[in-house]
Amino acid sequence: MATAKKPAAKKPAAKKPAAKKVVAKKAAPAKKAAPAKKVAAKKPAAKKVAVKKPAAKKVAAKKPATARKPNAAFMKPVTPSAVLAAVIGAAPAPRTEVTKKVWEYIKKFKLQNEANKRMIDADEKLKAVFGGKKQVSMFEMTKLISGHLK
Repeated sequence: MATAKKPAAKKPAAKKPAAKKVVAKKAAPAKKAAPAKKVAAKKPAAKKVAVKKPAAKKVAAKKPATARKPNAAFMKPVTPSAVLAAVIGAAPAPRTEVTKKVWEYIKKFKLQNEANKRMIDADEKLKAVFGGKKQVSMFEMTKLISGHLK
């Protein structure tokens, strides 16, 4: 009977260490993968905040430093025709001033269409400037005015 007890005692002892080795191998890779995910998630958030803020400040600082020079063609005085002179005056003026004076006239007499602000309703003086049209768009108006400048 003594011989029967010895083999039975050896078999359970041999099975227990084998089971521990399998469990230990499975647990080790799971621990390595978790820290890698945490490190990867933290880095992009820190980079986005640090990169975006200084870039926006540098662009805003450079724009006011460069001043644009006005185009000489716009500043050259032009003479309005007799029809346009009835609206803005006969004195030669740059194109920019001519446009400003026409807009002052439109605002003074409330000639801008209330329903569609892009349209100008012409009175008798502007009708002659616009070639007989009762209503023109503000974009077409500048084209028609340039025909009356010399």
